[in-house]
Amino acid sequence: MTTTASDAATTEVELAIGGMTCASCAARVEKKLNRMDGVRATVNYATEKAKVSYGGDVSVEELIAAVEATGYSAREPAPPAPEESGRDEPDGELRSLRERLITAVVLSVPVVAMAMIPALQFTYWQWLSLALAAPVVTYAAWPFHRAAFTHLRHGAATMDTLISVGTSAAFLWSLWALFLGSAGEPGMTHPFRLTISRGDGSGNIYLEAAAGVTAFILAGRYFEARSKRKAGAALRALLELGARNVTVLDAQGGERTVPVAELRVGDRFLVRPGEKIATDGTVVEGSSAVDASMLTGESVPVEVAVGDPVTGATLNAGGRLVVEATRVGADTRLARMARLVEDAQNGKAAAQRLADRISAVFVPVVIALAVATLGFWLGNGAGASAAFTAAVAVLIIACPCALGLATPTALMVGTGRGAQLGILIKGPEVLESTRRVDAVVLDKTGTVTTGRMTLLAVTPAAGVAEEDVLRLAGALEHASEHPVARAVADGALDRLGSLPAPEDFANVPGLGVRGVVGGHAVLVGRERLLDARAVALPQELRRAKERAEASGRTAVAVAWDGAARAVLEVADAVKETSPEAIQRLRALGLTPILLTGDNETVAHAVAREVGIAPEHVVAEVLPQDKAEVVKRLQAEGRSVAMVGDGVNDAAALAQADLGLAMGTGTDAAIEAGDLTLVRGDLRAAADAIRLARRTLGTIRSNLFWAFAYNVAALPLAAAGLLSPMIAGAAMAFSSVFVVGNSQRLRSFRPAG
Repeated sequence: MTTTASDAATTEVELAIGGMTCASCAARVEKKLNRMDGVRATVNYATEKAKVSYGGDVSVEELIAAVEATGYSAREPAPPAPEESGRDEPDGELRSLRERLITAVVLSVPVVAMAMIPALQFTYWQWLSLALAAPVVTYAAWPFHRAAFTHLRHGAATMDTLISVGTSAAFLWSLWALFLGSAGEPGMTHPFRLTISRGDGSGNIYLEAAAGVTAFILAGRYFEARSKRKAGAALRALLELGARNVTVLDAQGGERTVPVAELRVGDRFLVRPGEKIATDGTVVEGSSAVDASMLTGESVPVEVAVGDPVTGATLNAGGRLVVEATRVGADTRLARMARLVEDAQNGKAAAQRLADRISAVFVPVVIALAVATLGFWLGNGAGASAAFTAAVAVLIIACPCALGLATPTALMVGTGRGAQLGILIKGPEVLESTRRVDAVVLDKTGTVTTGRMTLLAVTPAAGVAEEDVLRLAGALEHASEHPVARAVADGALDRLGSLPAPEDFANVPGLGVRGVVGGHAVLVGRERLLDARAVALPQELRRAKERAEASGRTAVAVAWDGAARAVLEVADAVKETSPEAIQRLRALGLTPILLTGDNETVAHAVAREVGIAPEHVVAEVLPQDKAEVVKRLQAEGRSVAMVGDGVNDAAALAQADLGLAMGTGTDAAIEAGDLTLVRGDLRAAADAIRLARRTLGTIRSNLFWAFAYNVAALPLAAAGLLSPMIAGAAMAFSSVFVVGNSQRLRSFRPAG
């Protein structure tokens, strides 16, 4: 997809990058592109895309060639067809990883068991171990070997290099010991001795290290890849919201059903009650209430009539509408929001993994030390066997089993504990963001509030019983599908248990409903509905109506038998736990900011109720502008967390330094967020940040000790005092420590 920017000399292109296995790969591609004259590139490892601005004589083909020269593939991604947007294409890379992981686990378990349990070491057990380990080290570990070779050709070293060198060294040494040493003799056993002495090591094999490391690292790589492949799910969720087909009206008034893709600007189409509006347009006939909650996250329906604009993918909750299309395809608000999500994801800096950053230096140092060890002992006449034993010990002690486990085990325990508490952490990349955030932007509807209209108060006129108001108004509203009517009916049912059936029910578009209940002629709706029938609100009810509207609530007038009887107050109620949640967020050093598309009155009323300062309220924000609010806060130097639940929040969630999606919200919001709060309880946001920070701390301590154990033993290995067997034991012990340290996350408890 290529677009020309406002500057005629600058062009933007998005490239799909293939073959990246870690964050350092993305950095390498980005560095290569940015070295080209007139090119500015950002490479996102999570989405596997590069966003490139270029000018002058540079062509897309040259950009692709530069990427390929770095050892990766590049192409212009084809935009998905609308009818295919909801289908997941089979992922060959993920399927291949899964097959290799299954192979590694099935074959490695008996190899490790035989090596560690002497009772299982029958006469020719070592040859069975070789037969089982060979496919693991060759077929299952092939992605690591291939990546290591690719990086080697370009003078780079990553985690893949360390994995490939470590497993290959252990396997090749085992082959040498089996075929040229004494390890292949019948009845050979694999003793476990903790001694520090120099020996030739010809009787030891390390197939369990080669197979076990491969299986561990493949498991972590597979789960990482599966999580990463969800990067495009937010866009698919957005596209799936739109209607598939539309009823188009011709000049003679005839109707024909066509796919939405065939709709053109100026076409008039029919929207029946309960149908989605096919595209952005203007109402030319009819009136109705439009439910935009699936797109905007705002629960209050919008009343539309002739001349009012409507948005594609919103739901017609009331009467019949005829709409004239004003924007179609890529120009619609839904499509623009999809682009916002994609741009925000591409613009977010890819977090480099700690292990990859350190291994960029650690790997070549270890390899150089192993070669130097081999050369030193050969030069001192120690013999090839002893020299090679020492060199292999250096590689084994530095083998990345603990490094590979440091992040996955902490994540596994941390995310498992989080799931028990209603918190889903998508991956390790999001954890570093939790340390830096100092402001949290809260979408009002569905996050701070319940997201649905609720009957909050009943103010009856003098001498009128509240039960009578609820019985008559609730019965009439129960026959309506309007969200405000449902709130009144549900409130009446909760208090009374049952309602009578209305007679002669009629909907008055834009005003309310009328009908007969229990012999009474009842009106429920706006004050204008009563005015039209010469029914005036008495002073006490008028004051109640004004108080309700001043508090940001919807006032519903109720009249029967020619007199106004009550005012009902309906609003999106604040969740009971929201005030406590705001206090917990402040305790974490965060500044809560309320963000909403509602008017100032409603926004400030909610802010007062939950304890957010007036200066931290941002109201009347259009759905597509929420990401801009986050950008503005970031430009002020803040690190921003965003909590939301609607599709309109997806771009802001992706733009934020940390996105927290309410699990009760839309799929697009959940997929765009970094953390998902399954419970829909805002208090979980504070718990999520605490858990993520603690998980990150555990990962950091795991990485420190994984290196500390290995680095401390490297001098012993280089001196030839540490056999590969003890090196393997030290590596295993560091892995046990890492796993045990991660298990401490199980003790995490929510605050309060």
